[in-house]
Order: sequence, then C-alpha cells, then structure tokens
Amino acid sequence: MATITSYEPATGETLWTGETGDVDAEVSRARGAWAGWASKPLAVRIETLRRFANVVRGKKDQFADLIARETGKPLWETATEVDAVVNKVDISVSAYSERTSQRRMEGAMGARVAVRHKPHGVLAVLGPYNFPAHLPNGHIVPALIAGNAVVFKPSEKTPAVGEFLVNCFHEAGLPEGVVGCVQGGPDVGKALASHPGIDGLLFTGSARAGMALHQQYAEMPHKILALELGGNNPLVIWDAPDTYSAAVLAVQSAFLSAGQRCTAARRLIVKDGAHEELVATICRIADRIIVGDPHSNPPPFMGPVIDNQSADQLQEAFLDLIIKGGRPIKHLDRPIENRPFLTPAVIDVTGVANRPDAELFGPILQVIRVPDFDAALAEANATRFGLAASLVGGSPELYDRFWANIRAGVINWNKPTNGAPSNAPFGGVGLSGNHRPSAFYAADYCAYPVTSSEAEQARASIGIGLRDPYAANELEG
Repeated sequence: MATITSYEPATGETLWTGETGDVDAEVSRARGAWAGWASKPLAVRIETLRRFANVVRGKKDQFADLIARETGKPLWETATEVDAVVNKVDISVSAYSERTSQRRMEGAMGARVAVRHKPHGVLAVLGPYNFPAHLPNGHIVPALIAGNAVVFKPSEKTPAVGEFLVNCFHEAGLPEGVVGCVQGGPDVGKALASHPGIDGLLFTGSARAGMALHQQYAEMPHKILALELGGNNPLVIWDAPDTYSAAVLAVQSAFLSAGQRCTAARRLIVKDGAHEELVATICRIADRIIVGDPHSNPPPFMGPVIDNQSADQLQEAFLDLIIKGGRPIKHLDRPIENRPFLTPAVIDVTGVANRPDAELFGPILQVIRVPDFDAALAEANATRFGLAASLVGGSPELYDRFWANIRAGVINWNKPTNGAPSNAPFGGVGLSGNHRPSAFYAADYCAYPVTSSEAEQARASIGIGLRDPYAANELEG
C-alpha cells in the first residue's frame, strides 16, 4: 500500500505517516456491523455516543493540540472545535427526537397510522481540512444515533485528526465496524464515494467536487447524497452608526481561521462615497492582527493556511485580481518564505469587469462599491453560490428587505457571516449545497421516514364493483 504523510503547516515538520486504507475491506466490515448496531435500542445508541463525548472531553487538551499542529489554527480556536465535537452529541440527540420522532395517528376504520424512521445502512463521510474534527463529526454523530454504520475518509491534509476522532469512538465502545476510518487521497475518496456497498454519502468540501458527486449520483436515486459546499459570501455594510464595530465584524467575517471557513465573507459591499472611513478602519484593525504559530504567545488571531500549495494559489489569485483592474488596499504578504503564512489582504475590485465568482479560500477581502441599496442587493446575489450573507447597519425595515431578497441559507443582521449556531440548520443553495442542510437538520438525511397503516385484526370488504352472488345463482337456475 502507498503511504500518506501529514505536515505541520507552521513548521513544515512531519506530523503523521500511515498507509492508505482498503476501501473494500472497510465497507465490507461496515456492512457486516450496521444491522446489529441498528437493532440496538435508541437509548443504547445514545448512551454510547454520550460516552464518546466524555472520552473527547477527557482528551480536550491533547485533541486541540493535534488539530492546531495539523491545521495551523491557533490553539484557542482549536479548543473551541473540540468543544463543538463534544456538544454535537446532545444537540444531535435533541435533533433526532424533534426531526425524526415517532408519531401515531388515528386512521380509517379503527386503524392506526404510524410514522417511524429507519437508517439508510452504511454511510460514507468525506471530511474537509479546515474543521477536520467538528465538520465530519457533524455527519458521523447523527448518522450513528440513527442506526447507520459509517466509513469516514478524512482529508488527506488532516489524517491524524481523523484517526484520533475515530479512535475516540472506539474507546467509547463503538465497534470498529460501526465506525471506521480509511485514509488516502482523492483516489481513495472517489473509490469510497462510488463503492456499491454504501447507501449514501455525506460530503463537506469544495463546490467543484460537489458538482462531480452530484453528477455521479444522478443515476443512483436510491442513495442519499448530502452536500455541504462553500460560498462566495457577501457582507453588506450600510448606514452603520458604529464604524468601529462594523469594521470588527468585517474582520471577523473575512479573516477568522485565516479565511478558511466556508461562511467567510469574500465580498464587502459598501455605499460608494461613504466607505472610506470604514475601509480605513478595517485595514487598521487588520494591521494589528497577529499572524503566527498556533502555540505562540501572545496568541495569534490567524495561523497559516493549510499548505504552501494553497498559499501559492491565493497569491496567484490576488495578483490576477490586480492584473484585471483591482486596486490593492492592503497587500497579501507572505512573511516567511516557503511557509504558508499570509497576512490579511483587502482589495477594491469595483473596477474589475467580469469578476471571478470563486471561493478564494483564504484571507482576501474584496471591496465592491455600489451607488444604492438596490445595487447592493443585486451585487450580493451576483454569485452562483448561496451559503451565507450578512447585513451590518440599517433599520429593521431594511433588514426585512435584505432577508427577503438575499439568496442564501444563512442570513445574519449585525453579526458576522461566520459562526452559525449548531442548534439550527446549516446549509445553502446554488453551488453551496443540494438542499440537505446539516447541523440540527442532519437528522433529516441520516434516516428515512416510513409510514405504516396498522390494525390488530384484518377486516376487509369490497363494497362496489362486484356482482351479487345471489343474483348470479338465480340466473343460472
């Protein structure tokens, strides 16, 4: 088998090395285990998942350190990710009860109508690198509660975190066949996604990969496909009375996690002529941002992006915007040669014709100036994506208008574009997903509803369309 190696973005040092997994073996093991897991009472499955939460809670410092080293995110941020992994269990228990609860109703002729839910079987989960524990866990936990078995392939950029997560499930008592980990690159992911032994795929990643999976699954309507993709998210700041607070929200929206959040603000839309102080304040705050090693002191606001290849692509994209007419306000610098640290960048792209509708997955904020709010709405919706959008400033009436006209699955007011709550649905439209929202609504795609009409005794009659048997005998006589 081939080997796969993970490196620490901040230092370049080798963190983890292992062999690529055997997809056939993992799926076969899952197929042999899922029926037994599904047959266990729901209370047993929930109790097992709560033991998992306790295992993770006891390893919080170790887990957060590993995520920080493998992703480059600051340690304070990865600690919140581990908390999210723990909290996902109770949230998913509540969601399963609310979204997939059993119901019984009265039917005709004394019968009962029952609505219950069944697991799909074996579900594959493909995870991303930006939140390598929380995001796949957001699929895995509700899938397990519903009674599915899971085969999880972590991102090839964060295999150590994926392995650690699955080991926590096993330590809590989940059999290895019920939740398994298969390591590897894109080829392994493709083999798992197309494997005939899985009953569905839960995917978090790029829009390009999501579109390919959507086409692949078009001929497999019997398999569930849930896509959680990216966004080219607009942040509209309009008549904000507190310029500093608006600027802070813009910085949080654009530069948290070094811009490596699917809900990060990519486009800042402002009123032309009333934007100078706001943009200048954003840049002053961005100048103060500490970009550094995840464990450094004082703690950094941003770590590096995931690897040098990503940093190279972001620098090329920034240069391309300049070539097309963009005016750099704050340059995208790379302070350490051959390391993927990038400083926050701001660029005015108002004059760029045919602006690329792309998710630049890093700390680049594009400023677009418009003359009025109608133009702001049109510009915000000028994207094939539709994940997150936020309005900062304005009246309640203006927000109502914004909410009614913006095409997105997460719409905020006087809040950043990122940081969606886990006790609510999370998902988008357009290229941002396929109408399978995750988070609290993940229960919806982890089990399917079954409707039953039931009676304790069979009673049946046909009241129309049959010949009278006595009349027939008289004719024969």
